[in-house]
Amino acid sequence: MQASIIGGSGYTGGELLRLLLGHPEVEIQQVTSRSLAGKLVTTSHPNLRKRTTLKYSHPDPLERCDVLFLCLPHGNAAAKAAEYMELATVVIDLSADFRLRDPADYPTWYGWEHPDTDLLSAAVYGLPELHREEIRSARYIANPGCMSTASILGLAPLVQAGLLDPAMPIVVEAKTGSSGSGGEPGPSSHHPERSGVIRTFRPTGHRHSGEVIQELALNGCKPKVSFSATSVEAVRGILTTAHAFTREPVTDKDLWQVYRAAYRDEPFVRLVKEASGIHRSPESKILSGTNFCDIGFEADPHSNRIVVLSAIDNLMKGAAGQAVQNMNIRCGFEETAGLEFLGLHPL
Repeated sequence: MQASIIGGSGYTGGELLRLLLGHPEVEIQQVTSRSLAGKLVTTSHPNLRKRTTLKYSHPDPLERCDVLFLCLPHGNAAAKAAEYMELATVVIDLSADFRLRDPADYPTWYGWEHPDTDLLSAAVYGLPELHREEIRSARYIANPGCMSTASILGLAPLVQAGLLDPAMPIVVEAKTGSSGSGGEPGPSSHHPERSGVIRTFRPTGHRHSGEVIQELALNGCKPKVSFSATSVEAVRGILTTAHAFTREPVTDKDLWQVYRAAYRDEPFVRLVKEASGIHRSPESKILSGTNFCDIGFEADPHSNRIVVLSAIDNLMKGAAGQAVQNMNIRCGFEETAGLEFLGLHPL
């Protein structure tokens, strides 16, 4: 399988390179970068030294391939998506440009009108746990956002089971590491401003809210979602804490049944709820470099509230790892191919 990466010099592109170089069914054909064209990919991804001698090429012109991964800034892929589809059998877009199905959602969450509504209606939201069958035949796969991935996976079983009170909002607080801001430095990611920080940078209106609202519209229910995002002093990782409210009281035993039924056959979802120990709940640190989503839950004995914890590596299950998982499903490979790394502990 010939695979190429457009925009390979950033953190997500580097993770894709790392994964595809170890994939048993893939040969990397082209990795592009306008600013680093002609230089070794190890210039920006030093962890790949002695693993590859690939060099960046300029994105003009692009070569034909089987699978094309787009690691472009938000807003860049939409205008050229039709051109990319002519170059590859399958396009996997890691930007936000085709994640929302309704064109009216783009002005709300992104502030711009979508230029290709025809392709928007054909694109498949690439969350395998909810859309595996659609992914198998998709030509354009929109890879989900990192905080939305963690939020949706944590909450979808509750919505599917019909447990939640539709009159009550779901409240989600997502904490994220600095790599989620990308490789280009800015005022908020400058070390003196980021070091030691716990900063809520988007109390309301975060663009991932649109994905969470869209994907939790299950069984005829469209729950209200209140989403906030906070930066913490970590490089990798997402931890979401969600508060959902039920119609009737539920117990932890009830929740075990719901989550086991939803995820018993999922290769990358683990239920983490131990009785004791420091790792009794999900935490993102031990997921670094893995494609797992760890989910924990607890019924509040004093109210009809459920607290759901979801942890991922934002560059893996939140980006490159999920993209490779989508490729595996679409191309008929083992879903876990190239994604077997279990993580390190301690780290």
